[in-house]
Amino acid sequence: MTAAFVENGHAPGARAWDYLLRTWRELDVPEGWRAEIDEGRITLAPPPHARHNGIAEMVQRRLYGGLPASLGVYQTLGIHVAPLDKLYVPDLVVMPTELIAAADPGTIDPLNASEALLVVEITSKGNAREDRTKKYRAYARAGVPMYLLIDRFDTRGPMSTLFTEPNEDGTYKRTEAVPFGKPLAVPAPFDVSIPTDEFPGQAG
Repeated sequence: MTAAFVENGHAPGARAWDYLLRTWRELDVPEGWRAEIDEGRITLAPPPHARHNGIAEMVQRRLYGGLPASLGVYQTLGIHVAPLDKLYVPDLVVMPTELIAAADPGTIDPLNASEALLVVEITSKGNAREDRTKKYRAYARAGVPMYLLIDRFDTRGPMSTLFTEPNEDGTYKRTEAVPFGKPLAVPAPFDVSIPTDEFPGQAG
């Protein structure tokens, strides 16, 4: 992961977040890369490994099996964690379809993370720590009801962990972790079981 440092001094009188968001909108990001705003800077993440994308596709397909038409599963969708002035682009995010339809076609502004029902992050070597810590806390602070962390680099071995019931202090009350090979139950409104035995477990 690389970082593009953007200082608010370039825009006198403007809030740091407003300047960062304007810069984020105007970035010419290479295809497949993701630009996020975290800790007062814009970071660029390169395209993930094919195995990473394969896991995302498997999870997305399984989620759609239990999803009502009013919800959709989206990749490369920017979401704003308003309490912390962060902007992340999760591997998958479940949002009401009406919010997607209502989005201004003339802008690429992020949607509010508090509107998400589920966020999925799949670790890569370069971002595993951020997914386990900073993003965990951010999604909890935003009130995202479910955070699914698929961690191929967990020290216990590849694990899938579902965090539910967010607290305002940036933690989740409930945690269910299963090693790759065992099914992971995702509760309503999904009511599906994700067969993690199909996940590629090798690092990459």
